[in-house]
Amino acid sequence: MGVLQASSRTLEITVISGENFCVDRNPVTENAYVVVRAESINCYTTGMAREGDGYPSWNEKFSLDIPLQARSVSFEVQCKMSTDAVRPVGVARIAISDFLAGSVPPEKLQFLSYRLRNWDGRRNGIINFSVKVKAPEYSIPAMKPGKGTMLSSGMIELEVIGIPVVDKNSNEVAG
Repeated sequence: MGVLQASSRTLEITVISGENFCVDRNPVTENAYVVVRAESINCYTTGMAREGDGYPSWNEKFSLDIPLQARSVSFEVQCKMSTDAVRPVGVARIAISDFLAGSVPPEKLQFLSYRLRNWDGRRNGIINFSVKVKAPEYSIPAMKPGKGTMLSSGMIELEVIGIPVVDKNSNEVAG
């Protein structure tokens, strides 16, 4: 039996801005960047933030391919200090199910804000971003005549019944 499977799951993420970031009790308004990843070694990194109205701003868009087994996306904010050292600001880990909820249709743009936590678990700012779930691409397996094939799109399964075609020189009846 062949199965209809999504060949990819893609989120279009735009990292917009941040609010109230601090390192050593000092506000961070520039020299910050965001690392976005979905439980994989592959990640996307924004450029250094521009200061916009006292808050770091990026407005950078990524198409993030999500492994099917991934359960969350993380937004990790880092800050480059004047000594060229990089200091972690905080991280937000967001369940992928928040983006794939049944009430949100694919291709609908969602604007979200999540609180960051520093490595001690304390609140340290907010990350603002948008996300759009791209419609999945499917690969359809080859079907063999006469074999039932189960098609699945994650939540819906359909059985496809094929009727064998009999050679016109045969005495068999197709049924």
